[in-house]
Amino acid sequence: MSVPEYTLEFGKFRLELGSHACIMGILNATPDSFSDGGRFNTLETALEQGRNLAKAGAHILDIGGESSRPFAEPVSEQEELDRVIPVIEILSRQIEIPISIDTVKSTVAMAALDAGAAIINDISALEKDPAMASLAAEKNVPCILMHMKGTPETMQVAPDYEDLMKEITSYLAERAEFAIKKGIAKKNIILDPGIGFGKTVAHNLVLINHLNRITQLGYPVLMGPSRKSFIQAILNKQEKTPIGPDNIKTEYGTLAAVAASVFKGAHIVRVHDVEKIISFTRIIDAVRNA
Repeated sequence: MSVPEYTLEFGKFRLELGSHACIMGILNATPDSFSDGGRFNTLETALEQGRNLAKAGAHILDIGGESSRPFAEPVSEQEELDRVIPVIEILSRQIEIPISIDTVKSTVAMAALDAGAAIINDISALEKDPAMASLAAEKNVPCILMHMKGTPETMQVAPDYEDLMKEITSYLAERAEFAIKKGIAKKNIILDPGIGFGKTVAHNLVLINHLNRITQLGYPVLMGPSRKSFIQAILNKQEKTPIGPDNIKTEYGTLAAVAASVFKGAHIVRVHDVEKIISFTRIIDAVRNA
């Protein structure tokens, strides 16, 4: 299928979206993220991983200091700042790709932008903190708006929809309109339908299969299927032993979910294992552009 193309220009950065899959590498500077929590929550390990992801070919590095896994509890503003700001300050001088700050707090986003970050990734779609929209508008930076039913603490407690795609599409359209009214340039808005955030296995599969409903809104679309529990749930049905997020079979499942997402129109895919995904999506891009 034909994927709408966008050029994202901000500061010294330029991203061409649509002609090839844009890879966002995940750096969780947290002790409790669902996949790699605790692996990169020291300054040294976070810096090393950030450099590795950039070297592997990531186009964006997404850094977060508060886990958004199901049933995760919020952390204090100071704790989040302590986890991410030193990492951003150093990495922004060492790598040549843009850094996005994964946060719902405007104070954390402001400090991150001052430290060298260039994108705001807000899983609450500017709802959690009223000051976030004004900050994104003032700084003129790309802003990722995500759909989530509930909060990380509650989102996986029997999520239910009357019309999944209609509700997600309507919500994202409304949040994009809100962002524009607050002064955020349309060219700076990226939509994320929030795979795994308040959605069952069946919901996630429908979301991927009908992703064109989101791309038709006229904004770049980000998908983050990497190592998500819906992949593990599908594979676990066929296995005699449980498959966790770091199992190689989950990684294979991630490749399949990424392929489906890109073929269905995703412009950006947010992943843990950039090295595998970058080679994988180059072949997908070649097929799509043939």
